[in-house]
Amino acid sequence: MSVAENFRAIRAELNEEIILVAVTKNHGVEAMLEAINAGATDIGENRVQEAAEKFPALDQKVTRHLIGHLQTNKVKSAVKLFDLIQSVDSLHLATAIDKAAASIGKVQDVLIQVNAAREPQKSGVLLEDLSALATFVDETGNLRLRGLMMIAPNLPDVEDCRPFFKQMRTLFDELKSAREAFDLLSMGMTHDYKIAVEEGANVVRIGTAIFGERSYT
Repeated sequence: MSVAENFRAIRAELNEEIILVAVTKNHGVEAMLEAINAGATDIGENRVQEAAEKFPALDQKVTRHLIGHLQTNKVKSAVKLFDLIQSVDSLHLATAIDKAAASIGKVQDVLIQVNAAREPQKSGVLLEDLSALATFVDETGNLRLRGLMMIAPNLPDVEDCRPFFKQMRTLFDELKSAREAFDLLSMGMTHDYKIAVEEGANVVRIGTAIFGERSYT
């Protein structure tokens, strides 16, 4: 199947209120534009440099998501490139994004990335630090906290990820009660998005199922 066919098939599976982020990491501009022509309104990139090379081809109506780990030396570029930064995971990074956004007169939408499974190889704030980070983001002048993001552990049986999705939905509901703009729960990728949606995700990040296997050449 083509990129367009893949995108339309997944889009048809999902409730229209769910945001489908087409993740174009390691795929070229042509594939990205094919997805957009098929109806994609949200594009995700993992790396700032790759986004800088590809995003000039995008229509302004497309929402740009940064879903990968953000290094502080890339923050200024990220704030200029992305509509939503999904991977805020520390006070230090939040401070840097807030400063960069202020310098260009922007209010930057962000999600807090949570490391629910406490995996040492993954980014994300630990559960015990989530509330403090959310409060800190609330108190900045140029960040708007829109919700939470999680990358579930890659387990042999995808059903074993369900408890983490449930936990994230509970955390989301708790934090949402005090925040008017808090409306996005980003969780679920190609291998686990169906379970994530069942447990309350309203943003899914799909790459391989749309674009095929990535080329790393």
